[in-house]
Amino acid sequence: MLAIFFATYGAVFIAEIVGDKLLYTTGVLAARYRSASIVCGMAAAFTLKMGVAVAVGGAIARLPRVLVAIVTAAGFIGVALTLWRKPDVRTPKEKDARIMQGAMIAFAAIFFSEWGDVGMVMAGTMAVRFVWAAGATQAEHLTQTTAAIVVWLGAVSAMVTKGALAVTLGAGVRRRIADRVSPRVVRYVAVAALLVLGTLSVLETLGIMPG
Repeated sequence: MLAIFFATYGAVFIAEIVGDKLLYTTGVLAARYRSASIVCGMAAAFTLKMGVAVAVGGAIARLPRVLVAIVTAAGFIGVALTLWRKPDVRTPKEKDARIMQGAMIAFAAIFFSEWGDVGMVMAGTMAVRFVWAAGATQAEHLTQTTAAIVVWLGAVSAMVTKGALAVTLGAGVRRRIADRVSPRVVRYVAVAALLVLGTLSVLETLGIMPG
């Protein structure tokens, strides 16, 4: 189960860290509200959104093996293409600076925006992979429900980690990273990592390589 948790955590975190909208949003909120309240609001929003993503992925995981492989491949390729096309430097937009209070503000800002973003797509894709694998192996210690819960926990943890970093370091974290590592290099590495992970997942689903 730890392997599922950390695989999901890593995949979602890699997918999300390249896109920095959350860094700007939470950086602005942190300038006015208590950090603890912002993190609580974000955690609640991510808990619900990732729950939806994992539920959809879990439903897809019950499809035939070939369809599961196709959906898994599409998910990884879709996220990789999205990250590939992202600009290396993002200019803050007016909506990033709109400040509405505390946990409820953070919850609303995240929950009611960016449905179907790369984080949710990746969480759903990981759910497809691991929920299907749990059903295929029929291991006593890991049911499909347990696998879905672990994937959900990993996805939520990855998003909360990113949000907490944004609150702590603010939007300036992107510029600090850029001073040391080219944003283009970060993007290339993220895309390559997702493509490798996606290829391995599809091969495992098709039974070409052991899980």
